[in-house]
Amino acid sequence: MQMMQDADLPRVARGFTLIETLVVVAVLAVIAVMTTPSFVAWHTRDQVDARARALLSTLSYARSEAVRRGVRVTVCRVDAARHCLASGQACRTGLADWSCGWAVMVERTGTPSVLRAQAELAAVSIAGTETNLTFTPPSGQLIGSFRSFDIAPHAPSRATQGQSWRRCIRIAAGGRPRIVDGACGATS
Repeated sequence: MQMMQDADLPRVARGFTLIETLVVVAVLAVIAVMTTPSFVAWHTRDQVDARARALLSTLSYARSEAVRRGVRVTVCRVDAARHCLASGQACRTGLADWSCGWAVMVERTGTPSVLRAQAELAAVSIAGTETNLTFTPPSGQLIGSFRSFDIAPHAPSRATQGQSWRRCIRIAAGGRPRIVDGACGATS
């Protein structure tokens, strides 16, 4: 029997060729380009939902604090220094909606004190009443009539248009807030 030398053995391929690697990179690039709008839309919907839940939680908290403390509790739009903004006053971003952020305030010895605050998020538009919301004891009623907030992407794209990208928070005169899918003026 004749022994084979290393030069006579067939070569075993190890790794990928340059062309195979470039094809895989090109396919991954195409997939990334095609899925990026979906990820952006998903992130936008997540921001809208999170902002709606944060505002709903804040309103519920303010109402419960008015009942618990036996004093008026106010929710207002705030600037970066957590001072209430006047009705219609624009915040740092130039917007006059609730995307500036908001705070729950209670008056202690004539001085307003912040109980809870929510920071600005300009990517989400929160259109609603321009006035402060004041909850009163003993049952946490809201001064004024029914109020609502329409929460949507600030700059909707083609992928984020429509009712499924919006949330509405309605506050009854009794002070109880609730959240529904879609815009506030939309028919269910």
